[in-house]
Amino acid sequence: MDTEFEAGINIAIKIPKNKYEKTVAFYRDILKLDVEEKPITNPTVSRTHEVKFGKNVIWLDCVDNYTHSETWLQLTVPNVEQATSYLESKGVETCDELEELPENMHWIQDPAGTVFNLQKREK
Repeated sequence: MDTEFEAGINIAIKIPKNKYEKTVAFYRDILKLDVEEKPITNPTVSRTHEVKFGKNVIWLDCVDNYTHSETWLQLTVPNVEQATSYLESKGVETCDELEELPENMHWIQDPAGTVFNLQKREK
């Protein structure tokens, strides 16, 4: 199987609630990047801000139950089912319990614990 993984444009930084406002202010007021709050309905993310970061988008996600921040990355593939089978054959299991996802997407982690959102590549 020849699965091709590509980096997606989205980067999510999961931020503890007590550090959220200062983090948003850092990107908006100190770095002077384009920062906009977006509505979100998610059981684990209470607020989110979109930050234009060159060709990428950083999502600043407020998570009430975290004690430290984490950076989550996006991976895109032509076929999610095939990529998932390939990853499982290499000992990489999905961990979709981390956060609610639309269908045909999965969460995976590297050995260091970095979280990746695996989803179908846009044409």
